[in-house]
Parts: sequence; structure tokens; C-alpha cells
Amino acid sequence: MALKALRDRILSDGQCLEGGILKVDSFLNHQIDPYLMEQIGAEFVRRFADIKVNKIVTIEASGIVPAFMVGYLMKLPVVFAKKKIPSTIDNFYQARVYSFTKQTECPIVLNKEYLNPDDHVLFIDDFLACGYASKGIIELCRQSGATVEGMGFVIEKEFQHGRQFIRKMGIQRIESLAIIESLDNGDIKIKED
Repeated sequence: MALKALRDRILSDGQCLEGGILKVDSFLNHQIDPYLMEQIGAEFVRRFADIKVNKIVTIEASGIVPAFMVGYLMKLPVVFAKKKIPSTIDNFYQARVYSFTKQTECPIVLNKEYLNPDDHVLFIDDFLACGYASKGIIELCRQSGATVEGMGFVIEKEFQHGRQFIRKMGIQRIESLAIIESLDNGDIKIKED
């Protein structure tokens, strides 16, 4: 049900932009549809029910809402990596992440207080494209000694090969709720189950 609702919204409200960008800001990463987010969260909980995690991790900003919903439903804390180094944090893990959408590189930081070797992490994000944000989170987790148990994405752009990139980093458990095969000629093609 969540998958159909998500696919329907992508097809009805998603827009293809130049350079392989799928704009879904009317329901996912600018304006939020809370009911759809609840369904998305429940689907992630179902898909990751067999793994033991004690923390949900994401990266600001668009990953926060789906990660929060998963954390809420699993009754687990949600930690998000920040894209700017706040003056209030002086002891942090740091990695650099390239943004496919913005075509820039930025640091991401996570307070050492909130990630440690005892943590078993589920990473949740809005998009999987090239896998750069995931790489940054994997690096932060490795610095802390935490274990990444799985990664979940609301939308995966399969044609940008992020899944293969993440697998090369040793992460095998990857779940995507909607997989986009192509955005060629402004046509959104979603992979069927």
C-alpha cells in the first residue's frame, strides 16, 4: 500500500529536471505529506524488522522527516549529520560529501556524544543517487566504531548506480521503496516489483 501510494505520488507530482534530477518537493523534501510519511515509515519498519538496530541516522535536511518517522515507529533515537559545523559542537566526527543535486562538496559532522562503538545503525534518506551521502555516513560510522546494519531510501535512481557504490563499501542490506529506472525524455519510469 505504501509503495503504491509513493509510486502514484511520484508519477502524479514528480517533475524531471535537467541532469537526472527528480523533483518531488511537493510531498517529500520541501512540503511534506505526513500521511504518506507514516506509510513510508511503516514500510521501512516492516522491511528492516529482522535486524537489530538501536539508532536511526540520516543527513540533513531532506532525510530528517523519513528518518524521524522510522525512529518514531521503532521507538529509537534519530541522529542527523549536519552540513555545517555548529559552534556548539567541539568534539565531532567529520567527512566530506559531494552533492549531486547542488554540484558542490561540503563537510558533514556528527557529535561524538551521539554515535559510539555500541551503536547499530539504520541509515534512512530520501534519495539514493550516486551514493555520496551514504559514503559520508559510512565514514562517520566507521570513525565512531558504530556498525551500519542497513540503509533505506525512499527513492532510488537506479541509473546513477549508487547501490553498487555502497555495496563496494561493504553494505549489503539496502532497501529502496521506489526505484526509478529512467528519467529519459522527461518520462519517469518506475521499476516494478
